[in-house]
Amino acid sequence: MTEGLNLIFRYAFDDLRLHRLEADIQPGNIPGLNFARKVGFVREGYSPGFVLINGSWKDHERWAINRDMVASEQVSTCPGPA
Repeated sequence: MTEGLNLIFRYAFDDLRLHRLEADIQPGNIPGLNFARKVGFVREGYSPGFVLINGSWKDHERWAINRDMVASEQVSTCPGPA
């Protein structure tokens, strides 16, 4: 997964020239939260009732990473834009 996300970072920040990526993760998804943290995403907030899933509004944590974070090598697993 880490290798795949590195490819996504390169594509998003180099090819598409995006500035920011966001991940919205349900609070109970501990593996997802741990992975986001591991690859350098930063928790920005909490959104109650953010997404309708199977007829029920689910809370989500908002995590994000931006081009500057990757380029400055704050993300240890990502080589940064070429």
